Amino acid sequence: MVNIKKVGEIESARLELLSEPLVWFFAEHYRHRDVCKRLLQLIDVVEFDRNALSAILEILECDLPIHILDEEDDLFPLMRKRCEPNDHIENVLGFLSGEHATDMHDASAVKCVIAKAISEKRGLGCYSESRSVIEQFCTGLKGHIAVENAVVLPVARVRLTETDLRNLGRRLAARRGLPDPFPEAS
Repeated sequence: MVNIKKVGEIESARLELLSEPLVWFFAEHYRHRDVCKRLLQLIDVVEFDRNALSAILEILECDLPIHILDEEDDLFPLMRKRCEPNDHIENVLGFLSGEHATDMHDASAVKCVIAKAISEKRGLGCYSESRSVIEQFCTGLKGHIAVENAVVLPVARVRLTETDLRNLGRRLAARRGLPDPFPEAS
């Protein structure tokens, strides 16, 4: 077991990107990959790192569920509306919806072990279940993020209209209680 390894801060969401919602999704995917990187760094750490664990827990409890809603309730329906049959997007979106359900299930197990570590002021390396739940969560999340970045977002760039993108940015902002990122276009 590793004695101590301090984990750097996870970059905050860049709210100015809401005016470019496809870039926003890409940036959020980067943050989620960063969360996985940090979790994997902490698997064997027995020293308590409240800041790192609390930051990761907040993202898993708040940001990840909202991000999944962004995709399931806004991006994916737009894709279904705008894509052509030869885009073959429906199977991809169906696969990703299943992955999102798995992410939320796996994130629950990760949140439990993090909450236990915070409560007991111990590192994740003190818990035998840390490795399996974290590796399972990170493998699944990183795998489907790769599909979203390589397939969904490039197709969205081609198929979504400027109006779609403005409305998407507005919905992303509204879900977070933020002002319209396109006030001049209203």
